[in-house]
Formats: sequence, C-alpha cells, structure tokens
Amino acid sequence: MQLNTITNQTIALAGIAQSAALVHQLATTGTADNAALETSIGSVLKIDTDSVIDVYGDLAGIKLGLEQLNSQMTGYKITYPEQARYCASLVFLENQLSDRKDLLKIIQIGIAKAQAQSEHFGLLHENVLANLGDIYSNTLSTLQPRIMVNGDSDFLSRPDTANKIRACLLAGIRSAMLWRQCGGKRWKFLLYRKKIQAELQLLLKQV
Repeated sequence: MQLNTITNQTIALAGIAQSAALVHQLATTGTADNAALETSIGSVLKIDTDSVIDVYGDLAGIKLGLEQLNSQMTGYKITYPEQARYCASLVFLENQLSDRKDLLKIIQIGIAKAQAQSEHFGLLHENVLANLGDIYSNTLSTLQPRIMVNGDSDFLSRPDTANKIRACLLAGIRSAMLWRQCGGKRWKFLLYRKKIQAELQLLLKQV
C-alpha cells in the first residue's frame, strides 16, 4: 500500500482540521457534531488498518474536516484563525512526540486500555473519554508549548467537556502522525497548496 500520495495527505490534513473544529465547538458551545466526534475519537483507537481512509471509516466520517480545510485554504484571509492555530500546534507537537519513545509507550498502553473500554462501554462513554483525556494530559501536555484552548470558561471548567477536548486533541495528534507517515511536511503543504485544494474538491464530491 502506497502511503505517500496527495490523496492520503489531504485526508490526514482533514482529520487534523476536524479535530480542531471539534475542539472549538466544545470550547465555545459545550457540544459538538456527534458523528464527527465519533469518527475522530474512533481514529485514535484504530492503530492497525489497511488504508488511510479506514482510520476514519469512510469519507463521510471526515466531512466536517474536509469542509473546514477547504474553507481554510480558500482565499487569502484565514477563515477560522483559532482552529488554524490548533492545527499548526498539533503538527508541531506531534513532531516533538515522534522523538519521545517514553511518551509514545504511555500512549500505546493507554490506547490499548481505551480499546478495551470502548468494546465494553461504547466509544463515547465517559470512561473512554476520561481515559483518553488522561493520556493527553500525561503526555502531550508535558511538551512545550502547550496548546491553549480558548472558549467559554463555563464549558472549559466542566470535567466531561474538558475530557472531550483533550480526547479530540489526541485525535488531532493521531491525524498529524498519519500525515507525517504519508509524507506530509510543512514545505509540501505550502508548495502543494493548489494540488491539495484540487484534491479537496474531488473528495468533497464523493461525500
């Protein structure tokens, strides 16, 4: 299976964009697109898959991410500056994480636990989300600079919402890792912008 394709890179970028959008939704409204949330959280638990799209189930699962990414890349003004910041931070943190075998081991153990929990309780059960939130807190939150999430303090202070936000950030790291594994690099994102935009149009037509 060839990973290094513009299609796979675009799908992974959409995964990052979707995670960022969900974080923004949760932080500002306390709720999120449930189908997108299920796809993104599910992607964290899908370690061994046959293809990149299998990580998200199908293209419909990352429709939100494809739409958000398309909006970000259309025109000269950044449509969602807060979400763009989250995306950039996730890519930067994943790059740091790739050199930390100790943290990767903690994440691996935590995800195995979350997989077992999801089979017993269901994917979006509070126990699963709390575990994923803890994984993020114990690993990615120890790296600098930490991702600062802006939103309504009433929502951010609620433990269940905070766990969902951390779980979505972990999903963003998963997609950032996938993007790198598919040959994604910052310079490629800038150099292949038009190719990515064209690929987005093709993918959106398939949703």
